[in-house]
Amino acid sequence: MSENNFEYNPKDWDVMIRVRMSLHDAHYAGNLIDGAKMLNLFGDVATELLIREDGDEGLFRSYTSVDFLAPVFAGDYIEAYGKIVSKGNTSRKMQFAAFKVITSANLPDNVSACDLLSKPILVCKAEGVCVVPKDKQRL
Repeated sequence: MSENNFEYNPKDWDVMIRVRMSLHDAHYAGNLIDGAKMLNLFGDVATELLIREDGDEGLFRSYTSVDFLAPVFAGDYIEAYGKIVSKGNTSRKMQFAAFKVITSANLPDNVSACDLLSKPILVCKAEGVCVVPKDKQRL
């Protein structure tokens, strides 16, 4: 995977979802979010991509690469992006990226303060393959 494919440019992607990580998502000390949460978001992005491409949710077959690049904490806003980069008869190769766009300001006298990041942070990138059986493809 080339780093250039994973710069923050929303126009380069076909699908995006934005989610605020909650305390419910926190799994580790310091309200750190489990990296698997990013894969969960990528699964939702893949589902939308397949519905748009084939009219069916399809099945996630495998991740061919996953890189966790920066920590995510409760309160962070994450934008998860995806696109189909190649298409076979039933397989769809996809790329995904998750960017932190808002984070806590960590001000001791203002626990609700947050910062809109001037440059979003790439927290996770991945490539994967999904499959839509021929008899399920409607588009």
